[in-house]
Amino acid sequence: MTRRVFVTNFNRNFTGVSATAANVVRQQLGRYELYLVGQPLPGCPAPITLKQARALSREPCIWHVRRNTEMRAALWARDVLRLPVRIVFTSAAQRRHSAFPRWLISRMDAVIATTDNAATFVPHVRATVPHGVDTDLFCPAPDRAAAWVALGYGGTRGIATVGRIRPEKGTDHFVAAMIDLLPTLPGATALVIGRAAKSHQSFLNDLKCRIAAAGLGDRILFPGEVAAADLPALMRALSLVVQLPRYEGYGMVPLEGMASGVPFVGTDAGYYKAFTNAGTAGLIATPDTAAAAARTILTGDFDKMAQAARDTACTQFSAQAEADGIAKVYESL
Repeated sequence: MTRRVFVTNFNRNFTGVSATAANVVRQQLGRYELYLVGQPLPGCPAPITLKQARALSREPCIWHVRRNTEMRAALWARDVLRLPVRIVFTSAAQRRHSAFPRWLISRMDAVIATTDNAATFVPHVRATVPHGVDTDLFCPAPDRAAAWVALGYGGTRGIATVGRIRPEKGTDHFVAAMIDLLPTLPGATALVIGRAAKSHQSFLNDLKCRIAAAGLGDRILFPGEVAAADLPALMRALSLVVQLPRYEGYGMVPLEGMASGVPFVGTDAGYYKAFTNAGTAGLIATPDTAAAAARTILTGDFDKMAQAARDTACTQFSAQAEADGIAKVYESL
């Protein structure tokens, strides 16, 4: 098979899609003559331009794409420029795509779905390969309490939600859960990691007003976005990750926490239920029961669940296993 692979990343922002692509690329280095095209990703080779990728695609190669703009660029290379390109698309969405993305996906040479449910919404599925986490990059802290204190957010332990501040991500559910939980957990500090777009500023302001009314302005904090390079240090310092989205395609944040030895509480969204490993590594809750679930983890046999979280990430959801599954699809082409 060809050993030349182009992985596209056209989004300037570091998103969940970016994180999953970076995890895989780091595992694929050395397996292929691999080029990153577009925007940089942490720990990955310096990217080349789209023009350079086309010039290097005059012999059989694979383009691995993950976004609409990237599918369009790959189709142009294959169908208009007539380059010997085979296109692989990874799909995580667990809902029906709109018309134009459906057409783009129908033109792919192979589709990799991240879950069995996601596979029902796309054609040409060659394999179902769950996203994996880099278990070397995300790893437990030797001393969790010291790691938390070093971050400077106050208190003795941390709880966080990570993602864009907007209704779809359930940031309001997290705030409500923390308003319920924190008065019963002295020393705990909650972090909302992420930013709100201009269109969601009123949503953010409302959350801050609710927190102030509860008298928890010094315990529920909004640090903003955390750079990708700094995220592992944050994760390993936490005691709990809480993700309560209304919709999630897959959801990497619980896995990043789990690899860091941090259990999670999540709604039944994305692939969260599978991550829990039958409740040993995390708990599924509704927004109304999230505070109780968090209290159960933090006041129960925490060390046992933290170890189970790490073990589950390493044995069932590693980036290495994802790269191995992707390799089989490449070989089939």
